[in-house]
Amino acid sequence: MSLVIKVPPVGESISEVTLSQWIKKDGDYVEMDEVIAELESDKATFELTAEKAGTLKTIANEGDTLEIGAPVCSIEEGGKSESKPAAQEAAPAKEESNAPAAKSEEKGSTYASGTPSPAAAKILAEKGVDAAGVKGTGVDGRLTKEDALKAEAGKKAAPAATPAAAPASPARAGVPGSRVERREKMSSLRKTVAKRLVAVRNETAMLTTFNEVDMQPIMDIRAKYKDKFKEKHGVGLGFMSFFTKAVCEALKDFPSVNARIEGEEIVFNEFADISIAVSAPKGLVVPVIRNAESMSLAQIEASVMELAVKARDSKLTLEEMTGGTFTITNGGVFGSMMSTPIINAPQSAILGMHNIVERPVALNGQVVIRPIMYVALSYDHRIIDGRESVGFLVRVKQLLEDPARLLLGI
Repeated sequence: MSLVIKVPPVGESISEVTLSQWIKKDGDYVEMDEVIAELESDKATFELTAEKAGTLKTIANEGDTLEIGAPVCSIEEGGKSESKPAAQEAAPAKEESNAPAAKSEEKGSTYASGTPSPAAAKILAEKGVDAAGVKGTGVDGRLTKEDALKAEAGKKAAPAATPAAAPASPARAGVPGSRVERREKMSSLRKTVAKRLVAVRNETAMLTTFNEVDMQPIMDIRAKYKDKFKEKHGVGLGFMSFFTKAVCEALKDFPSVNARIEGEEIVFNEFADISIAVSAPKGLVVPVIRNAESMSLAQIEASVMELAVKARDSKLTLEEMTGGTFTITNGGVFGSMMSTPIINAPQSAILGMHNIVERPVALNGQVVIRPIMYVALSYDHRIIDGRESVGFLVRVKQLLEDPARLLLGI
């Protein structure tokens, strides 16, 4: 009896997912609760597990977009637990191989030496391994599934005979020789990001205000205490904790920056759930640090590190990626000098950090070289006025240039 496994509900706002990868292959024996596939929604990646032990029969293919409740695969009873032990299978093979040649010829051989079984052929094709370079251990030298699995790290298949090159099109002035196009399907995450960015542009009155921050005071603190800080707390002292702490203090003075519009109402948040933009293998994600206003620098650093590792490993949950009230994004890690970040709806503002560059500035009547970072605040003008946006960014600048205020709360 078979059991059909369907796409499980993964969130109230998610109606479809993409089958991003099969962890197990069609025909594999799987144990109960073993991970068999990865599903990708517009917000995160989820693991699909086997609901019983048995043989996997795939229904959907990698890259398919599936609605919630759609069948993904089935689990057939039997398989590994009912198959004969390898030793029992090997014994007849050995006896047959020792039989007189005349008997073999009379009986006939189903497979030529080196011929892979269907399962082995599939594995070799997927891994790009040349069957001719793999030694078979089955009957008459037949390549078994186990042989194919062991050969995964072996030689790659030799390229097929190179076909005669097609005659190149006549060169034209100003036209490059190669004009190859490559197409690939947009992931659910990328499609959702595209829709949301366009929606933010069309549905908000987004403006951006800029300022610059002298990073020398923070850099001096980090240089002086980073070793002791890591020794005591087990995490490094980075810039993100200072910016998060400064933002939380500034949000107390400018509550509209921490608010959102719902229908005809403005919802003000008495807490600061800070979304931190993190680069992940499949795109930019924004996990949330809950109640960051009550955290120390060490707690913020630990949270940032934990979320960054989960993002890198595609292990972030929906809960960890929803509900932020304000976003910080750091384009400086990629070398950005200045940019206009786009609001992370339904939030009303986002702070953009950029790279630190030594620049000449006037200080106490003298021209000196200081490490300067440009910062940008994009905000929804429907809820945040110009005075509040500028005042908020100036407050952040003051706190960063005089870090003692972060500790004293002044």
